[in-house]
Amino acid sequence: MKKLAGLILFCFLLIPGYSSATTDYARQTGFACGVCHVDTIGGGPLTKEGEKYLEDMKTKGLYRPLKTSQKIIRFIIGYIHLLTAIAWFGTILYVHILLKPAYAAKGLPKGELVLGWMSMIVLAVTGTLLSIARIPSWGMLFTTRFGILLSIKIALFLIMVTTAVIVTFFIGPRLKRRLRGKAAAASGASAQQDVTPEQLSHFDGREGRPAYVAYAGKVYDVTMSRLWKDGSHARKHLAGSDLTAALKTAPHGEEKVVAMKLVGELKTAAQKAEKPFHEKLFFFFAYMNLAFVFLLVFVIALMRWS
Repeated sequence: MKKLAGLILFCFLLIPGYSSATTDYARQTGFACGVCHVDTIGGGPLTKEGEKYLEDMKTKGLYRPLKTSQKIIRFIIGYIHLLTAIAWFGTILYVHILLKPAYAAKGLPKGELVLGWMSMIVLAVTGTLLSIARIPSWGMLFTTRFGILLSIKIALFLIMVTTAVIVTFFIGPRLKRRLRGKAAAASGASAQQDVTPEQLSHFDGREGRPAYVAYAGKVYDVTMSRLWKDGSHARKHLAGSDLTAALKTAPHGEEKVVAMKLVGELKTAAQKAEKPFHEKLFFFFAYMNLAFVFLLVFVIALMRWS
């Protein structure tokens, strides 16, 4: 019984109210922030005019004061929301800008997949609670500047979640099936002297697969090198690719590569194979979500500082 009472009390504390002043108030009244606030830039203690306006807002049901305990909980939720957003955005930027989407096109990495879904779930829960705290009525989502920007932010987030569902449960399994279907051909190439770029791409050093790299028309096995753990070198170069151009800007010479076990020669394919539709869709979603990250940050900047 005590646990139930405690749970009810906790849920009650999570029912927040609208207590933060916004620039929308200044637009509605036509007054500068200093008219209602002691601090001329806004926020903090109210003047007599501000207290009068606050009472009017309470009467209209547009303002609900928060208790101290509710403010503390809102602060904690906001902190978790912000921290999770940083982790989620950071993962997207890292995978898309440094590793490139091709890193995940051969199968979604479990680590990034788990982190992505955990982040989206936490953001959805904390974002909902924070939205309830800031928006006391549905009408404010469409009649105030802050509400409209919040609606845009929510819409972008929901689109990203939708693409995550499609990629995780529909595109991801197809990518893995395609990879397994070509595994036999790729493994057969290890005993041959000629390796095509398509075959080379499957030796990426991930999930127990060998790690091969190409340089100057030759293919080398870097699987046993401690510098190529999980098929990644210096967090910039990936196994399964041609490093001829990249080595020109490397801090070391070609001796580091040619010292590795020689597998064979890189044979350029006469015609590049057409990517299947689901793989094209994967790349489209990947770059679309990257663009959405920048849009979300832009919307947040408008909400906070414009």
